[in-house]
Formats: sequence, structure tokens, C-alpha cells
Amino acid sequence: MRFMTTSDKPENPATGIAAQDWASASTDPQYRAAVVDLLGALAYGELAAFERLAEDAKLAPTLEDKAELAKMASAEFHHFERLRDRLTEIGEEPTLAMEPFVAALDGFHKQTAPSDWLEGLVKAYVGDSIASDFYREVAVRLDVDTRALVLAVLDDTGHAGFAVDRVRAAIDADPRVGGRLALWARRLMGEALSQSQRVVADRDALSTMLVGGVADGFDLAEVGRMFSRITEAHTKRMAALGLAA
Repeated sequence: MRFMTTSDKPENPATGIAAQDWASASTDPQYRAAVVDLLGALAYGELAAFERLAEDAKLAPTLEDKAELAKMASAEFHHFERLRDRLTEIGEEPTLAMEPFVAALDGFHKQTAPSDWLEGLVKAYVGDSIASDFYREVAVRLDVDTRALVLAVLDDTGHAGFAVDRVRAAIDADPRVGGRLALWARRLMGEALSQSQRVVADRDALSTMLVGGVADGFDLAEVGRMFSRITEAHTKRMAALGLAA
């Protein structure tokens, strides 16, 4: 599920690898390894999102809501297929590319399993969007071809407006719901940021991409600014839901 992003920050003209296509950029073995990791993490994330939306549909209070989630689950699976096919196209085994990220992503979802329909909506709108913001930040440093694919699979599947509408209606009907969901969203924020940091720390090529040495990498100060932008976007999403950050 892909919602508000950090795209309101100023964009710099593309230079270095960010101005190259995949054929040119992938001659650097470390950059290639970073992209394979990135696509693997995204692919498993999309597959997990498909599974979770299908599960959440069981909690839907109406047939209309159930159908809406089924449509979104289908969109997530299509994103997974695009990433899987791209990995195959560049000569990588999709399962092997995804495998390093299974434990971390499954752990995140286990720690943040929603207890009801509304918590599931908030998780999809707020929780998954934090990861999306992180990947968008990385995308600006990617080659032209890979960046286009990553941004395409981060597109909103339609969950944003749906989640805001349903959560706001629930809060209007019972204001006490707002406090519980605000606490839940804050927990999601912490878990999602920790999970993103763990994924990067465990993969040398990805961490190098962020802190320097590959794809015009970020310096440490820029990493701090990146997480500030992600936090800022989270605050905006909370306001859209009618929740206090």
C-alpha cells in the first residue's frame, strides 16, 4: 500500500549512477548487488502485503469492504510479479533474492498483527507507507531503469482514501476509538523504522548505498535528514486520519 510520500522535498538534478541506465550502472558489482537486494526486499514485501490484505478481508464488516480489499490485494500481487520478472530478466533467482528479507519482514508483521478491522486499515495506511517512503528515498539514487520500476510498484493501490474514509467514520461514531488507534499508529512507526534499519544493517551493499560509496550514496547527515522526512510524512498521515502523532 503506497500513500503520502516524502516527495515534497526538493529534487536535485540526476548525476552519476542516477543518470545512467541499468546496462551501464550494473557493471559495478557492488551496485548490482545493492539493486538485487532492493528488488528482493521489495518483492517479498509485496508478496507479504498481498497475503495480509487477503487475510484482512476476512475482518471486513461489509461485502463492499471485502471486495475493496480483494482488489487491492490483486494490485499488490501484480507489483510482486513485476519485481519477480525483473529479477529473472537481469539473471537473478527471485526466491534467492527475497530469502534474506523473509525473517525481518515476517517478524515485523508478527509483531504488528492487527486485532481488528480498524487496526488493519491503520497498519496498511500508516505502517506500510513508512517502508514505502524509505524505498522512495533510496530510489533517487538508482539508475534510470531501476528507479522507474521501483516508483511504479510503490504506487498507491487505492487504500489511502479508503482507509481515511473508514477510520474517520469510525472515530466520528465513537471518539474513544481515536485514542486507541493513535497508540497503535505510534507503535507501528517505531517498529517500521526499526525494521527498515535492521534490513539495511544486515546487507552490506544496501548500507553502502545509503552511507556512501555506491550510487552517489548519502552521507551520514543526509541519512539523518532522510529519517526526519519520513517522520514528517508519518505526522501528515496521522493528521489525515484524524489522529494525533
